[in-house]
Amino acid sequence: MEQNMFFAIVVLLMAIAVLDLIVGVSNDAVNFLNSSIGSRVASRRTIFIIAGLGLLAGVLFSSGIMEVARKGIFHPQFFTMPELMTLFLAVMLADLLILDLFNTYGLPTSTTVSIVFELLGAAVALSLIKILSNGQDLSTLAQYINTATALTIISGILLSVVIAFVCGALAQFVARVLFTFDYEKYLKAFGGLWSGICVSSILLFIMMKGTKGAALIPKEILSYIEGNLLFVTGILFVLAAIVSQILISAFRVNIFKPVVLMGTFSLALAFAANDLVNFVGVPIASLHAYNAAFAEANPLTATMGGLAGKVPTNPFLLLACGVVMVLALWFSRKARTVTETEVQLSSHTEDKEQFESLALSRVVVRIFSAIFAVFQMLIPRTFKKFLGRRFARPLQDEFGDHDIAPSFDLVRASTNLMMASILVSFATSLKLPLSTTYVTFMVAMGTSFADLAWGRDTAVYRVTGVLTVIGGWFVTAVMAFVTGGIYCAIIYYGGVAGGALLIAGTVYFLWSAHWKHKAIEAEKQKEAVFNLKKITDVKEAKASTFTQVGIFLKYFQLHLDSGIEALLSENRVELKTHYLARRRIQRWSNIIAANVFKVMRLMHLKQVRNESEYSETVSTLQALTDAYRDIVVRAYEHVRENHKGLLSVQKSELEDLVARVTEILHEVEQHITGQKVSSFERVQTAQRALAEKMQQYSNAQDERIHNRSSKTRLSILYFAILVDVERMAEQAVRLFEVVDQFLASQSEDKDEGEFSKQAQP
Repeated sequence: MEQNMFFAIVVLLMAIAVLDLIVGVSNDAVNFLNSSIGSRVASRRTIFIIAGLGLLAGVLFSSGIMEVARKGIFHPQFFTMPELMTLFLAVMLADLLILDLFNTYGLPTSTTVSIVFELLGAAVALSLIKILSNGQDLSTLAQYINTATALTIISGILLSVVIAFVCGALAQFVARVLFTFDYEKYLKAFGGLWSGICVSSILLFIMMKGTKGAALIPKEILSYIEGNLLFVTGILFVLAAIVSQILISAFRVNIFKPVVLMGTFSLALAFAANDLVNFVGVPIASLHAYNAAFAEANPLTATMGGLAGKVPTNPFLLLACGVVMVLALWFSRKARTVTETEVQLSSHTEDKEQFESLALSRVVVRIFSAIFAVFQMLIPRTFKKFLGRRFARPLQDEFGDHDIAPSFDLVRASTNLMMASILVSFATSLKLPLSTTYVTFMVAMGTSFADLAWGRDTAVYRVTGVLTVIGGWFVTAVMAFVTGGIYCAIIYYGGVAGGALLIAGTVYFLWSAHWKHKAIEAEKQKEAVFNLKKITDVKEAKASTFTQVGIFLKYFQLHLDSGIEALLSENRVELKTHYLARRRIQRWSNIIAANVFKVMRLMHLKQVRNESEYSETVSTLQALTDAYRDIVVRAYEHVRENHKGLLSVQKSELEDLVARVTEILHEVEQHITGQKVSSFERVQTAQRALAEKMQQYSNAQDERIHNRSSKTRLSILYFAILVDVERMAEQAVRLFEVVDQFLASQSEDKDEGEFSKQAQP
């Protein structure tokens, strides 16, 4: 009976491992996908095929890496099999919860840090329970725990952040000076040299990191490589440079593409070879503990000292893990969310930002701005002009099909992969604790910083994103340690009931996180309609921006109606939702404004007459957004401070005014989207009627002030809303006029085209 129960626990851990593989790959996929996806080196299908092959190749090199879960964090000889089963179950449930939490919000973190600190937290909790129950001194805790591993991980975080960022920035600076943004012109001159550096570093990375500990490469060869690192690197560089130059000169190959794809394969291979233990090491260790215990006469009391030895892993089990990882890579939506976070932080576009500004990020940006101002004064003017020419981006880069436009070019993608490979390989040869996750992320941030992707208009948001991710790494360690310890204590004292409760809680959390992620994705899809797809044709692009304005007005009306309703009912919770959502309205307005500016630049580039009325679209949207923001902020602060609510007569007056302005907005929206043909006179008449009503209500409010039925704060709120509503109506009418002029010009062009066709013989 007991044997069946513990075997069921092993089976349960294996099932959890499958889920852990899925959430783990969803997070770690960013490490090997960000450069290829961000640069659009190939179709997503091709990129995933190459990454999938790298994963399958990597699992075959994983047979020697399962020791960390068995003896890397704790000393198994001090624990029995039931105790280790408690520890392992706690760790797997905690890992599933923490990684899926980060995946839901699209934040890349280290699966190595999570599993190590979960093991550490659970092992410390279990050791303390044993020490206290045996009446031992707390100083004996050091006998149970291998603290060196945790300290190594923490030092690895700090080293990775600084070294990778600086090295990535320096390497990208050199790359951009050599190739500029018009890199194809300089492929023959520098392509072979750069490709030689990239390919040799990637191959070295595969040998030293991806296949480390595998039986396919003899230890003598790996030892020789580590002992003669410069010589081996030089040979690889010469061969790679020669082959690359031949491909460039003789066959006109864009050598950056195979370099980036090779780098993607190598990082995927290294991830599967080294990080697979983070997901299946614990279940495999539980199987080893189960087999070792029931080979003894007293399986429940025998200590697990046998786990300290080297135990081979079934290659078919590893291959099955590889298949699960490939399927997760292809079908996990959260993997794309995490990847998009890093790609967006590296992008050259300024249309929208994922992160809001923080006080710390603003301070960091100011400090760096001051430092660069000093450097600019020291740099000679001729050198600054030279750098300006090398870093100048062609204007045409922002025009074209934005569905396939890369976030950054192949030069930066190759630098990302090359520098990550060099740093990890070099650190591996010196036995230094560098994390692949942290290196790849910080190198990408360093290259985007040096590539001027963080301009003054985006730097504060990008720095906020980087600080958020880095902070998440330390939060991962703390959460993993605490959660692992608490889970272990609950299972130890609660037994089967405690374990069942945690499993049910984890299932509920995963289900909630699934729907939370769907809501986040739905919000992104809602915002995606404001992205300008094609801006190669002026009239088509202008029509697209006006369509976006119509969609914006539709959402705007809904927010305005529900916001005013929340004020009238004094619903503080609903008002807070609108108070927070005001930034979303502002962001949508900013995206449309950015699209309008792009179209205006395209008009200038194609020497099309620049209509001043078109640019007024931006000012009208901004005015509408500002008015909505003022209403929401004032309303929320009024209700939050528990001030007296609006009088019934004030409520009815505001309801009337908001209904009128909403009707005007609806009329404009319907006209723009083509659902209803209206006239400027009709909208203008409605606006005048609203103005007359507003004057009437304003006079009535004056009377209420005189008879003191409306107190000061209430009067301030009322008049402020009146002013904002009037501003909305005026801007809606002006927006209708601008759009109507465009639609009229389109109709004239169409009539002229039909006339010219009829005139042909």
